[in-house]
Amino acid sequence: MTFAEKKEAFDRNNPVTESSLVRFIGVDGFDVYNCSIPFEWKGKRYIYGRVERRSEWARSWVRLFKETGNDEFSLVENSMIYQLEDPYISIIGNEITMGGTHVQYQRGEIDTLYGYFYKGTDLENMYYFTTGPDNMKDIRLVQLKQGIGVFSRPRNTEVEKEHGSGSIVGFTVINNLLELSADIIVNAKKIDGMFSTGEWGGCNQCYLLDTGLIGIIGHKCYEDTDQFVYVNVSQVFDPTAHKLLDEKIIATRKSYPSGPAKKPNLKDCTFTSGIVMRKDGKADLYGGLGDTLFGRAVIDYPFEGFGGIVV
Repeated sequence: MTFAEKKEAFDRNNPVTESSLVRFIGVDGFDVYNCSIPFEWKGKRYIYGRVERRSEWARSWVRLFKETGNDEFSLVENSMIYQLEDPYISIIGNEITMGGTHVQYQRGEIDTLYGYFYKGTDLENMYYFTTGPDNMKDIRLVQLKQGIGVFSRPRNTEVEKEHGSGSIVGFTVINNLLELSADIIVNAKKIDGMFSTGEWGGCNQCYLLDTGLIGIIGHKCYEDTDQFVYVNVSQVFDPTAHKLLDEKIIATRKSYPSGPAKKPNLKDCTFTSGIVMRKDGKADLYGGLGDTLFGRAVIDYPFEGFGGIVV
């Protein structure tokens, strides 16, 4: 069964029974989408969101929001503004690490893009510390028992010619954040079996499991006639064997409340953020919707049988 067929089967028997849209206060006239997962820091709950006008593309800012209600976050006024897209966070040691995509223009046209990384213990005063490789999105970090896991995501015509898929994912381990560099990331060893011909995707949030395995919440994509299809997936990776052990679809665009898309070809897109565990043992899955909205869906624990998430 192809991945597209698996997606169609999931939509026919959609197991997601609870979902909602996340509301953002303080940014009237702008959409907020493709956010980080919500996270707790010094007793409060926050989220980094991509803020952009509906009529514009690749002209966004990343802003910090604080939880002020159920599925509601309000802008932290006078907080740092980042000229980035699609933010994500990791807790590395005692610091927050925030990354995002910076789009570079030349002569009014998009030239390339880079992953920028910031770190710190004060959300009002984060420090830039490194840049990823040229034209690479979706670089992700995860704290391991020893060292830091780094997932790369090369995507270009050379990758497609060599591997057949639109992107690949690589993995390597560094000792500390000072070692994180474009060279380290670009030379991460490829993980086999993630994507087939015509597919692409990447990791969005990664979790150390108590078995030593790594749980990945990611996205997998393909084109269907005039539509881009983005799907939320979970995967389990064995860093010792450097092997993918499991993959399944955990949500599609139909799993979330309906809403507008930025462009007609983005109606079937949900760009994954990650999960936050619930007290009832299920997980809140978060994702951007059609490049206009941000949603939450309640799902079963996606790494069942492979270990629990190390807090």
